[in-house]
Amino acid sequence: MSKSRSRHSNDNALVESKNGSVIRKLLGHAHIPQHHAEQFNEFDKKYMNPYINYHRPCFYPETRIDKKGKEKKVYRYENMMTPYEKFLSLDQPEQYLKEGITLEQLKTEAEAMSDNEAAEQLQRARQTLFKSVHERQAEA
Repeated sequence: MSKSRSRHSNDNALVESKNGSVIRKLLGHAHIPQHHAEQFNEFDKKYMNPYINYHRPCFYPETRIDKKGKEKKVYRYENMMTPYEKFLSLDQPEQYLKEGITLEQLKTEAEAMSDNEAAEQLQRARQTLFKSVHERQAEA
């Protein structure tokens, strides 16, 4: 593993791009005090990660080479899918699963609710989380 420096987005571009496009958009830019970390981690595990993995579509690029031999990434609507759908599109995806996890378990979780239901559940959970954080701050 390599070390990265805080607030240096070039050190860990994948994480920083996810922070910018997903987490900050959903949770904002404000600092999260340490005593709220457990609540936010629980929110991430229970609501945000399942929504992102099973219900939020992403563009996946195609790499094309132009006449000069330069690579260019092209994002086509045909390549838009959820991370779960992208995972299933891999050759023999079951080889990448952790021990004890099956494709059937993933399918059950993905089909547990519609995309709109998952988005509504995420927003309700987010509102509840921020309400509890603000109430706790008001008490302090």
